Amino acid sequence: MTDLAALQHDLAEESAELDALVAGLESPAWATPTPAEGWTVAHQIAHLAWTDRVAVLAATDGAAFAEVRKAAMTHPDLVSRTAEEGAGDPPAELLDRWRTGRAALADALRALPPGTRLPWFGPPMSAPSMVTARLMETWAHGQDVADALGAHRRPTARLRHVAHLGVRTMAFAFALHGLPEPDRPVRVELTGPGGEPWTWGPEDAEDRVTGPALDFCLLVTQRRHPDDLAVIAVGELARRWLPIAQAFAGPAGAGRKAGQFG
Repeated sequence: MTDLAALQHDLAEESAELDALVAGLESPAWATPTPAEGWTVAHQIAHLAWTDRVAVLAATDGAAFAEVRKAAMTHPDLVSRTAEEGAGDPPAELLDRWRTGRAALADALRALPPGTRLPWFGPPMSAPSMVTARLMETWAHGQDVADALGAHRRPTARLRHVAHLGVRTMAFAFALHGLPEPDRPVRVELTGPGGEPWTWGPEDAEDRVTGPALDFCLLVTQRRHPDDLAVIAVGELARRWLPIAQAFAGPAGAGRKAGQFG
């Protein structure tokens, strides 16, 4: 498989796992509150469906996407508003729209010439980067759904994509908080779900972050408070990074409260 095909396979697997969590829910359960304030299970799926649709526009209709991006800049509440609108639809209709949209995105990205750069809400990105971002967001919102339903998700090797994005967005996180760009690298050493080592950055870096890959992914997607995770920062730069780490685009999130999940 090509890199894009392999990534799309993993995204499809991640989506299928979340799909299985919600497909059998009775209608009232879609209104179950999730840890994201004001968002129910339906809001989470509606957001994923909307973002997939916008990503299809980025891949197929640059002018239409530019209008969405302009609207997002004009209306900072666009994401929450579209989630609210989608959450009002019947669950079966919402689920079908999410399924249809993610299939359409997969087709649109496969059809792009190699090397194509897609416009987005941040810097333009390649098709593989778009798939990685969609996988990260699917996993993160899937965590909210799992927490709401009291479901346990088994960590998989797909977490490596989330962790990779979390590492690559370090400079973005600093910029988002109005802080100077880091002037040196950070070594990240994680333990994958099967006990395998995942590493980024030079071995001799004076700053390093270590811990389980799952915990690091929960941290960079802001699904757990740093105090509740076994992620260790060594060095002044690494210690400044972890509290603001953010793998997703957009403004800094509120995160989760310490001790919220026992």
